[in-house]
Amino acid sequence: MGNPDPAPPLSSAAVTQLLADATAGDRAALDRLMPIVYDELRRIASRRLGSERQGHTLQTTALVNEAYMRLIDQRDVRWQNRAHFFAIAARLMRYILVDHARARAGARRGGGATHVTFDEALTPQLSDSPESMLLIDKCQVAELRLFSGLSVDETAQVLDVSAVTVMRDWRMAKAWLQRELTA
Repeated sequence: MGNPDPAPPLSSAAVTQLLADATAGDRAALDRLMPIVYDELRRIASRRLGSERQGHTLQTTALVNEAYMRLIDQRDVRWQNRAHFFAIAARLMRYILVDHARARAGARRGGGATHVTFDEALTPQLSDSPESMLLIDKCQVAELRLFSGLSVDETAQVLDVSAVTVMRDWRMAKAWLQRELTA
């Protein structure tokens, strides 16, 4: 795909309008969107790859291209705004990197072996308890802040909560992560 010709930056409202047009079925809106969002997608991809091991075989451009192909293939997404688009893009990049790591690990550990699936009854399920729901909220905040690189305000916008709520959940998520990583 290569780097598209640089486009003049558009406001968040203009990006949101292109996303709304794309959601409404305007495929040309996606073509107009790519040059506008490409640099930000590259920044997200670079940030994600920067946290990977040295000598990672997936390159920034390949990660951006794969994520973009998956983004434009989304049929049921109702793009809310620019922040929502980049949050989904970052999540897709994380999934791509996980899939890439699994494929490499599988090839090293007997890639031809028979895969066995576990019965769903054996996997732990989160309950519908208030504690579980709060944990999910904190996970979403951490994902958007860490993996998407969204600001507090952008995270609040994506989750439809206040910035104060995001800051509180972010502090709690960081404390929990610190405790778990040092245990």
